Amino acid sequence: MTTKTATISQVQPLKSDVKRLVKAMTAIAWVVLAIGVLLSLVNLSHFSDQNVGLMVGIGFLIGSVHIYVIGTAIGLVHARRVQDQLQNDQSEL
Repeated sequence: MTTKTATISQVQPLKSDVKRLVKAMTAIAWVVLAIGVLLSLVNLSHFSDQNVGLMVGIGFLIGSVHIYVIGTAIGLVHARRVQDQLQNDQSEL
């Protein structure tokens, strides 16, 4: 019994697709941050771990940072990959 494997090395996302993804994730992070701030401020009167609205608001605040960092990392990794490909192309000449 054999397994067939296929590699897709020629299919790569376009630079504009990655830029759009990074911009979309940044916008999503800002929206999530705004929701977190709003939920936290509305439910701040009863500061307790039993306050579900406050806990969800804090979770949104933390989640927005994660979304932003992941989006930024994707952009940086792609930029580094493109830079390495350009250096490899120039060294082959």
